Amino acid sequence: MTAAPVALGIGLAVLATLVWSGSFVTSRALGDSVPPVQHAFWRWVLALAVVAPFGARRAWRQRALIRRHLGFVLLASLLGVTVYNTLVNQAGVTTPAANMGMIMAASPVLMAVYERAGGVRLGARRVAGLLVACAGVLLLVGGDGASFSAGDLWMIAAACCFGSYSALLRRRPAGLDGAAFLFTTFLIGTALLLPAQGVSLAVEGGFTPTPDTVLPLLYVGVTSSAVAFFAWNKAISLIGPSRAGVVYYLQPVCVALLSWALLAEPTGWAQVGCMALILGGVVLGAGARR
Repeated sequence: MTAAPVALGIGLAVLATLVWSGSFVTSRALGDSVPPVQHAFWRWVLALAVVAPFGARRAWRQRALIRRHLGFVLLASLLGVTVYNTLVNQAGVTTPAANMGMIMAASPVLMAVYERAGGVRLGARRVAGLLVACAGVLLLVGGDGASFSAGDLWMIAAACCFGSYSALLRRRPAGLDGAAFLFTTFLIGTALLLPAQGVSLAVEGGFTPTPDTVLPLLYVGVTSSAVAFFAWNKAISLIGPSRAGVVYYLQPVCVALLSWALLAEPTGWAQVGCMALILGGVVLGAGARR
């Protein structure tokens, strides 16, 4: 693979990671005001509205191809849209945003395992970068003195969903347009959320639309969903899930900094040192040759 596609793929993976870091902060910020399922539902309704002008017509043109691979599309919709973000929002009710970002850093390990199981040689440098970044994350989690809560368990489940979704993207049918794929998965994923949305409204009631609830929802619906998912999916197609997964290790660093700046969650020198270790692993692994 030439340098230009690799650089573009890494850049897109970095963009998606940075944007998604903000979504963990919004999940934590909305934890007390917007029920988790309703947060996820309106996020994807907004994302669907943004993607529809670009993807609806393309999806219609490729409807025969989508029908032939409906099982793949359904699984991608369930993992990447319906379940993943709902679990993240549920975790945000009780878990600090920094913890959420750190636990999500487990997903690149799963991506690498899936890719290696598929017969792809990862290379010594990429594996070394993965291990260095993983060590930084483990030290970051182990050194903050926090005990695991129910929210942390929700985040572990979310990390498994995202890792599986990212690995699944490598099997996207040839010829299926990126915008058509996003529109279709957003549409199906939102439809799968409808029963849970109805239950949430009946049991928990709705939320009050205010600037403090609507603006974060716009951020996660437009930027974290439409923009970041397109960037991540394109990055996977260019550089593969294991290399993109190494870049994804930037997320706990970004989330920790954002949660410190926006939510006043504490960040100490030990965390800064672990973040430097993570960054070193990202640079080492993401730059590895195929």
